Amino acid sequence: MNDYRVGAAIAAGDGYTIVENASLQGRNTFRVPARAAMLVDVRKPEAFGELFGYAMLRTQPLLVLGEGSNVLFTRDWPGVVLAVAALGIRVLHDDGTRARMRVEAGENWNDFVRWSLGRGYAGLENLVLIPGTVGAAPIQNIGAYGTEVREFIAAVEAWDRDAGRLVTLTNAECAFAYRDSLFKRARDRYVVTAVEFELTRARALRVDYAGVREELAAMGVTEPSAPTVAEAIARIRTRKLPNPAILGNAGSFFKNPLVEPDRARSLLATHPGLPVWPAGDRSKLSAAWLIEACGLKGLRDGDAGISSQHALVLVNHGHASGAALWALAERVRATVRERFGVELEPEPLVV
Repeated sequence: MNDYRVGAAIAAGDGYTIVENASLQGRNTFRVPARAAMLVDVRKPEAFGELFGYAMLRTQPLLVLGEGSNVLFTRDWPGVVLAVAALGIRVLHDDGTRARMRVEAGENWNDFVRWSLGRGYAGLENLVLIPGTVGAAPIQNIGAYGTEVREFIAAVEAWDRDAGRLVTLTNAECAFAYRDSLFKRARDRYVVTAVEFELTRARALRVDYAGVREELAAMGVTEPSAPTVAEAIARIRTRKLPNPAILGNAGSFFKNPLVEPDRARSLLATHPGLPVWPAGDRSKLSAAWLIEACGLKGLRDGDAGISSQHALVLVNHGHASGAALWALAERVRATVRERFGVELEPEPLVV
């Protein structure tokens, strides 16, 4: 049985399929039940012109979905869910030192990271094992272990619903920020179809974050390379984060909060163990530490819970609804707010 479950195909064209009343339970890593009034799978960017000729794609609420690793459905979606599934990686230029490549939005992010490392490119090693698609990476400006994807993005191709055509935006035009971008702020306008990356073969490695040097030492690595850094980070992530294929989750559920430096110093004065990092003209706090300090790590309410491996991760122990998981998230936010006066923001899109 396919993912559509009860839904019926109502249209198909060159590079796309449209299904009505489609299940989304197999299309989100929380594995919560939800349905879409319409589900559109797009396999070719060229199909967008024909697709957006349909009135429903111009007038109904639109939700763009990759692998569903950064979304929590608390209800059914009343409009159109658009799943971009186009695949392909093409090197546009490689002078032996620096390369530029186009990656279609439907490619799995971790597979692309492994592909780049296997061909001698450096830069993405700290972003290994982040779930999701390449198309989702610029939307969220994914980041981990001291690295953000915006550092390597040269351009993003997207379907502009306002203009009715494919457009290419430069890195500056993407307006990247911490876990943010133009595409996140204008979800109803842009549908990412491909990303162009610039990677080099020689680059200074970032190994001074969150125990990476210690993991390399445990591996017996004295002269790290991009692949060995990726392996060290993959080992750390595997230990710390539950596998969504086994236990439903969307990775880190809360952003690390940004506060004014004076506020950070005040919190440190009363909570000396609180990890704080500089973040431009602000200070970044550890959301995981705040949650764990409230005694919430490992908390479970029915099948909705907080991972015992990592306090930032909400998990579905089996049959939790999206509404139940969101209620637990709100409980966490209220507890942290009451104790520390700090507001936690969800990282995934909450529908």
